[in-house]
Amino acid sequence: MITAVFNSIAPVEWLLPLAVALSGLVSAALYLRKRQQINAALVLVAGLALALTLAGLRLPAGAAAPLTIQSDAATAVTAAQLSRVAAASEIDLRGDGLRDAEWRDVPARPLQWAPKAADLLWLDFPRTLALGRQFTLTVRRGAAQAGWRLQLLAENHQILADSGVATAVSTTQRVQWLPPVAEAMVLQARLLDQAGKVIAQGPVPLQVKDALPLQVRGLFDAASFDARSLNQLLVDGGALVEWNVTLGKAVSRNEVAREPLSAPNLLFADAAYIEHLAPAARSALLAQVRQGVPLVILGGNAADAALWQREFGLPLQAQSATTEKEDMRQFALAGTQLALAPAPWNPAQSAGGWSVLARDDRKQPWLWQHAMQRGRMLWLGVTDWHRYAISAPQALAAWWQLALDEMALPSAGKLAWQLDDPMPLAGLRTEACVQGAAAGAMLQVQGQAQLPLQYRRDKADAACAALWPAQAGWLPMTLSATQAPEQERLYVFASSDWPAWQRALRRDATARYAARYTPAQAQASMEGGATGAPAPVPVAALLPVAPAGLLCIACMLVLWWREQFSPAATGSHKAEPV
Repeated sequence: MITAVFNSIAPVEWLLPLAVALSGLVSAALYLRKRQQINAALVLVAGLALALTLAGLRLPAGAAAPLTIQSDAATAVTAAQLSRVAAASEIDLRGDGLRDAEWRDVPARPLQWAPKAADLLWLDFPRTLALGRQFTLTVRRGAAQAGWRLQLLAENHQILADSGVATAVSTTQRVQWLPPVAEAMVLQARLLDQAGKVIAQGPVPLQVKDALPLQVRGLFDAASFDARSLNQLLVDGGALVEWNVTLGKAVSRNEVAREPLSAPNLLFADAAYIEHLAPAARSALLAQVRQGVPLVILGGNAADAALWQREFGLPLQAQSATTEKEDMRQFALAGTQLALAPAPWNPAQSAGGWSVLARDDRKQPWLWQHAMQRGRMLWLGVTDWHRYAISAPQALAAWWQLALDEMALPSAGKLAWQLDDPMPLAGLRTEACVQGAAAGAMLQVQGQAQLPLQYRRDKADAACAALWPAQAGWLPMTLSATQAPEQERLYVFASSDWPAWQRALRRDATARYAARYTPAQAQASMEGGATGAPAPVPVAALLPVAPAGLLCIACMLVLWWREQFSPAATGSHKAEPV
């Protein structure tokens, strides 16, 4: 306590009070030399009182009372109550805690909190999805149980996907579904126990958008069923495709895209095409790759391992025919198990500058990459996927979509919205961030005034705005600026949606807030704060200024009276000798 009191004054501010105190000591010593003890005591007390008045000693706010917060109350927590956190010595929290939006602007304080055991849920799913991508919903429970299942329901309550009954004790269940159309929808997720009773159910918002088409060029030395099925998948997916296949010594088949390729973002070529290229043509192709266009090599017809080692630093090893069955790459997609055969030649384990980009469900590599300045080369080490074009087309499309997400460059978009709040609630603050927004852009939210976008240090190249949704449902948002408007929708949950998930989010946010307060931060606060430290702790005066000043004045008046009107007591007015 004493250390904290004296640390509250800067070293420079000690000079004047110290000078006053020393003057009082010197004056008291002179009075004692004349054996005037009362006067010495008066001048010493006056000097010390004046020094304390000038010093202005402060006491840290550790003596302040703790603040009790009832987070589970019907009215929850008011802004006035949160404003009192800064003056509190600690927080005594009751209940499940507060959300991130409530803890964000509150300074760090010691937290006394012991949450009770309760049923908790965490939901993980994408809010926005491009058409053709598979939607995955993952639900995690706080306690592991057996016999429960997860179902995904459409808006008309038709079952879209079912995880099946958990045969073992587990905390996680997952369902997948491929949206057929591009639209905004509010699905339902339902958890059932072993007896089929509903444990929890709530909305799952999803926006499915039309993806910007890929611009793909294909260069093949020989026709194959794999290349044909890949071409059909790309065309069915809306990609702009230019396909060139060599059918004979002087015969080739060319397919022109429905629109000119303005900026190709993916090149396909089989290994034989690269092997048979002239050195100058191969150099021109690689120059295009170095400019930023990925080149995917289909390794099914590779034959010249020495060329790949010499020209590309890629050591290839032959696939043994006796182990082909064990080396099949396994993928579980859209409720179907795909088993794809490995290519006859695949990169060795120590493949120079090449690295594994993707593995299958059994952790076996099937896609390798090698960086080349702004671009990269990729080796696709599986074949015979055309066998699933008829028997499992949905699973094959999902696998190729997974592969394309790893291979292709992202399509250039005007804006990128970032809605990081996992569960926006009506009446509670949330935020919307935009990457690529023009300077001076304003966020227009339906039913609200325009909000200015501001850049934040913790959001790279993104501008954000805070908003308070008034009601549950879809909330349209647009940007109003010199650029063309880009609309986005934010789904706002009702306060009654997913109570177990809300409870889990509040506990997670409260745990993060508790971690903000550390002993180092507490010491920094007492010593005046530092960059990045919590808000300075409020201080109160140790001694009120008025009493100390009045004591100094009173002592000086008594001393003056004694010297002027009580010469017998002071002995300072003895008669001078004649």
